[in-house]
Parts: sequence; C-alpha cells; structure tokens
Amino acid sequence: MEQGKELKNPLGQDFTIWSLLKFALPTIVMMMFMGLYTIVDTIFVSRFVSTDALSAMNIVCPVINLIVGLGTMLATGGSAVIARKMGEGKEERASQDFTWIICAGAVMGFVIALVGVVFLDSILWGLGASPLLFPYCRDYLLVLLLFTPASILQVLFQNLIVTAGRPGFGMVLSVSAGAANILLDTVFVVFCKMGITGSALGTGMGYLIPTLAGIWFFSGGKGNLKFSRPKMKGSVLAESCLNGFSEMVSQMASAVTTFFFNLTMMGLLGENGVAAVTIMIYTQFMLTALYIGFSMGVAPVISYNYGLGDGWRLRRIFRICISFIAVVSVFVFLISMVLGTPLVGVFAEKGTPVYELARKGFWIFPFGFLFCGINIFTSAYFTALSNGKASAIISSLRTFVFIVFFLCTLPLLFQETGVWLAVPLSELITMFFSVVFLVRNRTDGSKKMFEDKIERGVEE
Repeated sequence: MEQGKELKNPLGQDFTIWSLLKFALPTIVMMMFMGLYTIVDTIFVSRFVSTDALSAMNIVCPVINLIVGLGTMLATGGSAVIARKMGEGKEERASQDFTWIICAGAVMGFVIALVGVVFLDSILWGLGASPLLFPYCRDYLLVLLLFTPASILQVLFQNLIVTAGRPGFGMVLSVSAGAANILLDTVFVVFCKMGITGSALGTGMGYLIPTLAGIWFFSGGKGNLKFSRPKMKGSVLAESCLNGFSEMVSQMASAVTTFFFNLTMMGLLGENGVAAVTIMIYTQFMLTALYIGFSMGVAPVISYNYGLGDGWRLRRIFRICISFIAVVSVFVFLISMVLGTPLVGVFAEKGTPVYELARKGFWIFPFGFLFCGINIFTSAYFTALSNGKASAIISSLRTFVFIVFFLCTLPLLFQETGVWLAVPLSELITMFFSVVFLVRNRTDGSKKMFEDKIERGVEE
C-alpha cells in the first residue's frame, strides 16, 4: 500500500539531476519573478515619486520582514511536517494539519493588521523615520497593513502548493500576482499619480491573486492536499514554528540588519545613503531568489524522503543540490558584476549622489553571492529534515550576528565602504559553519533517521 502511494506521489519519484531541476524549476521561476516585481515596485517609486520615497520603503521594510517571516515560518515549517506525514502514508492527517496551519495563518494576519494600524505612528518613529520621510512611510505602510492576512496566506499557499506536488501551478500564481502588481503600479503610480500609496495598493492587491486561487485549489482537492476538518493541535503549530523558525530568524534578522543599515547610512550620508542601500538590498533579494527558489523547491522532496526513511535517495538528492548551488553561485556573481552599472542606472540617474554611492557598492557587495548560496540551501536543508535548531543557527549567523557586528565596527574604519563589506564577510564566515554542520550531519543523520523511523513505527 505504501509503495503504491510512493509511486503516485510526485515527491516520491527517483530523481535525477534533470528531473529534480525540472521539479524545482517552477519554484525557482516563482521566486525570481517575485524578486523581479519587488524590484519593479522600487523602480516605479524611485522614478515616478522620488528617491526619498524609495528611502521610506526601506525604513518600513522591517515590518514587512516580520509579516513575511511569520508567514514563511508557518509555510516552510508546516511543509516539512505535512510532507513527512505524506511520506509516511498519512494523507488524511496531512490534510488536517494543513487546514489547521492555514487557519492559524489567517488569524495571525488579522491580529498583526489590527495592532499595526493602532500603533502605526509609534512604529514609524521607532524605525528611525526622519520628518522628511515620515509622510511617505505612513502612506505606504498603512495600506500594506490592511492586506496583512492576504500577505501571509499567499506565502502559505505558494509554498504548500509545491508540497501538494503542483509546483507548476504555484509558479503560475506567482507570475500572475507579479504581472498584476506591475500593471497596477503603472495605473496607480504613473497614470493616477497616487504616489507611494498607489505602489502599496498595487502590491496589496497582487497578494489577493494567490490567496483566492489557493483557496479554490485546495477546496477542490486538486492535489495531494485538501481542506478538511482541522484538528486544532498546539503540537502541530509548535512543531511547524520550530521547524520553520530559521526562516523566521532570517526575516527578523533582515529586519534588524535593515534597521542598522538605515541607521548607519543615515548617520554617514543622510537620505541619499539610505536610498543607495535600499537599491542594494532589493537587488540582493532579486539575485538570491535563484538560491531561495531552488531550496524551497527541493525541500518537500527532502522532507518526503526523510519521512520515507530512504537514506540512499536523500544522499543522492543532496549531492545534486550542492553541485547546482556551486555552479549557480559563480554565475550569479559574474552576472551581478557585469550588470551592476545598468541595474543602478535603472533606479537613479547617472551622476546623482545616490547613483554614485550605489555603483561603488556594486564593486564590493556582489562577492557575497559566491558564499550565500550554500548558506541558504543548508538552512533550508535542515528545516526540511525537521532540524530547526541547526537551520536557525545558520540563518541567524548569516543574516544577523555577523552583519550587525561588522556594521558596528567596519564603518568606523572605512566609512561607507565598511557598510558594503559587511554582507560578503558575513556570508564567507557563515559558510564555514554551514560546512561543519553538513559534515556532522553525514555522520549523525542516518542514525537519527533510523531512530525516528523506529519511533514513528511504535506510535502507529
């Protein structure tokens, strides 16, 4: 019976390098397209509103990181729990847990929206908004907060549609949402002259497409998961949050480091410095989307085979993933070095202070792309193995601990050059920790998987 389910479920196929890339490709395209339309948002604001409005987007970025982080924590952690149970042949239990996680995400979204609107002004001043930037920050964040439930649900659905074995549909949703966002930005920002409010409205309405499509998809039982009567177990949420905690750590760390970036650049170079670092941060997100998309795409496969107890297949998948990440890291680095000047020119006019600052950063910042791929994949890999502790350590080191340390020290010696050096050095040092964790997992992983399989058998 279980053998039949293994053959039926797309996650259980005997992957080669090409079939694994084919399976992960929709998620890669989805993430890259998300990165692209995030960049388009900033371009519209920078070109059709002002670079001060662009700086305001980065000031409120920590709040957006928090929202995305909570949704990603539930999505990736829940995906590991659900895919493992599907691998164990517990399809009905997986659907119950899935429904419970979706309900929890929706409630979380409404609570965040309510708290955010009530304390909006205090939040903005606390994030370091200057009097010049405050009106832009308020207009932008107020609209986005109203769409918080849809923001969290679209993250959940886009991830869990992959877990349901339909990554192609997830890609279609992401592309549709991105295309709608670009179209709405054109209408609201360019033609209707709604400024930064129009950009936020276009982004929020874009969230509704994957949310509504996800509800339709899972209500119709079109994949291996479907909505069913949930069992409201705190243990399921706790395990999902623990498994996905590294992704939450990553987003929260991004929020804190963005705050430090803004604070440092505001002190060194004022609003122009914040605008320059905004260009760098959003460009980084677009270029690392390839790593993130691949890691998200293969994570359900890893979790499924972990639940199945197939150590040989897990090792084979791991080798394929590491080879892919190594090749892509060199490719992304070269692309970023070659296209640095054109990318900066899209955001700011040549010769302006913002352009010159960002262009200087592009001679230093891209070196981080050589090292971040292995760190992103390793964190996702341990999340997929339900080892949230190892994943959280790697995420916190690369996105928080080392960056904050370097931002507090290097600018004292090298001014803005120290700001650009912070990320590459953080990724390089974290890579050594990632390798240590992976080597240790080779020794301990098979034994733990065997013990977990015995324990699950006893429970059944």
